[in-house]
Amino acid sequence: MQLPSTLLIAFEVGGTVAFATSGLIEAMRKRMDVVGVFSVAFASAFGGGTVRDLLLDRRPLFWVEHEGYLWLVLAMAVTAPLWLSVALRQTGARLMVLADALGLGLFAISGTSIALTAGMSPLVSALMGIATAIVGGVARDVLCNEVPHVYRDHRPYALCALAGSAVYLGLTALQVGSGWASLAGVVVATGSRLLAVALGWRLPGWRPREP
Repeated sequence: MQLPSTLLIAFEVGGTVAFATSGLIEAMRKRMDVVGVFSVAFASAFGGGTVRDLLLDRRPLFWVEHEGYLWLVLAMAVTAPLWLSVALRQTGARLMVLADALGLGLFAISGTSIALTAGMSPLVSALMGIATAIVGGVARDVLCNEVPHVYRDHRPYALCALAGSAVYLGLTALQVGSGWASLAGVVVATGSRLLAVALGWRLPGWRPREP
């Protein structure tokens, strides 16, 4: 079941804003120059969707088709000195966690929906949702010279995206309205990530046996 175009655009705009915010926060922490700030913000906002569109052979890329997304991230980066420092003083590290979790949920469901509409199987659609949700964050961390957060944090992240995508796919298979199915998927993905951070849920690390 395809998401209505207006809802899909709303999810993509919300995810773009959320991940661009996380990229701007990391770039500011690293004290990057203006080129670095733009690069990290753009990679964070568009990395996951670009990989999804390339894997699905989908043209034009979503940010090329909707040029307004580019202007939105550009405006956020230009005005970041005016609003980001104030927001961080009010919320501290919570803004980064919230932006990342919200972007995770919105992009997971939009990616899953786009892949399902393209005729992919539920498994491939879920994987496209995960890729859409996490690749931007991986690109952000690599550009900031960090081991990607999703690989070292040990708190569920990709699994939260998978859970949200699974809920969306399950409700869609049950012929639940696309709006309700997508909302439930976002709530599960974002909510489970916020709970994982708040309650300290951790995945076990892999420790190979010593020879």
